[in-house]
Amino acid sequence: MKRSLLVCLASATLAGCGLQPLYAGGEGGRVAQSLRSVSVGPIDGQVGWLVRNALVDRIGNGGASAPRYRLQVELDDDISSFGIRGDRAATRERRTLRARYQLVEAANGQVVLDATAGSDAGIDVVSSEYATVAAEQTAAERLSTILADQITARVSLFLSRAR
Repeated sequence: MKRSLLVCLASATLAGCGLQPLYAGGEGGRVAQSLRSVSVGPIDGQVGWLVRNALVDRIGNGGASAPRYRLQVELDDDISSFGIRGDRAATRERRTLRARYQLVEAANGQVVLDATAGSDAGIDVVSSEYATVAAEQTAAERLSTILADQITARVSLFLSRAR
């Protein structure tokens, strides 16, 4: 009895604060429909290809015949070595992926959202060069999905407040 009273009280409190699910309505919801009006532009480089594919998986690619917005992304991909041994060989690397992205109105070219996203990953440098390159590639793939998630969330939030 006490527990159900607390649940009801908590529900009433949350309803009054104005919080609403961002993706309410699923595929037919306001944000999902707005995301379909975004076209993802090409992004330079192999990691750019990974980020663009991840964004298209989440956002789509302007399913409308004339997308309302264009998403432009510029990447900064850096691998730096640290954990230097006595023989000056690195034992760790850090791959940092940063993105500056802009949401541009297609009709007039006005930038309506200008933001950044980023993440990094640690990589063990081992005696096998192949294993190190594979770890760097895996880190790039993981960072690409993280950036796509961050960008999608920020664009979704902007679109939910726009109109």
